[in-house]
Amino acid sequence: MPDRIEGVKKLFTSRSARVETNKGESYYNDLFERCQTRLRELRVSQPANDRLDFSEVLSNNGVDRRDFMKWVSATTAMLMLPPMFSPLVAEAAELMNRAPVIWLELQDCAGNSEALLRSDGPKIDEIVLDIISLEFHETLQAAAGFQAEKQLEDAIKTFKGKYLLFVEGSVPMGMNGQYGTIGAGAETFYDHLMRVSKDAAAVVAVGACATFGGIPAAAPNPTQAVGVMDVVKGKPLINIPACPANPANMVGVVIHYILTGQLPELDSLLRPKFAFGYRIHDNCERRAHFDAGEYVEEWGDEGAKNNFCLYKMGCKGPMTFNNCSIIRYNEAVNWPIGVGRGCIGCSEPDFWDKYAYERPMANAKIKAPAGGVEKSVDEFGLGLLTAAGIGIGIHAIASAIGGKKEDGGAE
Repeated sequence: MPDRIEGVKKLFTSRSARVETNKGESYYNDLFERCQTRLRELRVSQPANDRLDFSEVLSNNGVDRRDFMKWVSATTAMLMLPPMFSPLVAEAAELMNRAPVIWLELQDCAGNSEALLRSDGPKIDEIVLDIISLEFHETLQAAAGFQAEKQLEDAIKTFKGKYLLFVEGSVPMGMNGQYGTIGAGAETFYDHLMRVSKDAAAVVAVGACATFGGIPAAAPNPTQAVGVMDVVKGKPLINIPACPANPANMVGVVIHYILTGQLPELDSLLRPKFAFGYRIHDNCERRAHFDAGEYVEEWGDEGAKNNFCLYKMGCKGPMTFNNCSIIRYNEAVNWPIGVGRGCIGCSEPDFWDKYAYERPMANAKIKAPAGGVEKSVDEFGLGLLTAAGIGIGIHAIASAIGGKKEDGGAE
């Protein structure tokens, strides 16, 4: 437990990711030229997968050019690139079959593969994921047993040093890794991961389990589960956390790699800043109710019926960095807070132990604008001084100065 507390202290006291959205004309002009050169080289190269034609796939799914260009504009903005990059993003999407991908599934529930598939009315994100050259996926492929092992070996050999390795699930380290084995040779998940990652161009950990251990690593962590970055060293590595990871963010990472040949800018937890640079709280549709001191006090009350802020019901949006409040899930229809359920911080380390409960974080030092209303619910003022708490505290002071208090001006 002391180690976990230290981990949380380190998380909240580390320098937060600063998202620089305007790097200057010279930077973007130089990047534009490099992207053009990169795409020209990919255009003349042989596709890793020529089974699917991009335009044909879009047409077969009822997506016209206008819809596609709307998606291109949104994706360009999501990647924090100026509009001048839109034509290049469109071309990068068409060249997705130049990016061979090997997908490993370790200790998890397969929720990220489920998010990847999403066959029910696929939107363009899912369609684009159909275009990538998915050379190996233990859960989805038809091959099994020795045939599957040969397919993996062929993919590693054919695309040595060029493939992106997507990893779903945590790595069990207990009992010398015997909690998780695969194949006729009973290779441990750890050995499996290390063998395949050795020749990868980059490793992409998707989902809460692969990034930070997730639920398998929750106390008492019987399998001694860890995230991919705890065991894979010396490789370009990117974390796309959440439970499940959003397909839009997976596409964003692959598009960025196709476009630039590099991984996107990362924060201190190796998450892409374009997706995890801001707190959920900053872009929450219920933020105005937080500012007004309007909270859901219990499930089903008038506050719940009027979509008031869920902080007092345990929402961890103020501590959680993710773009799900913007891009949402299920064809962008909704997200947890939109259906009246507070955020459980699934894109943060140790989320199951630290955030997944229906009450405010007791030592978060978050002071609501309406003037200490939480004090009647929880004890504050002890414990960790979080970076998130500081930000909201500043906001609370500003709100109070602005005369937003409704208690007659009493401090």
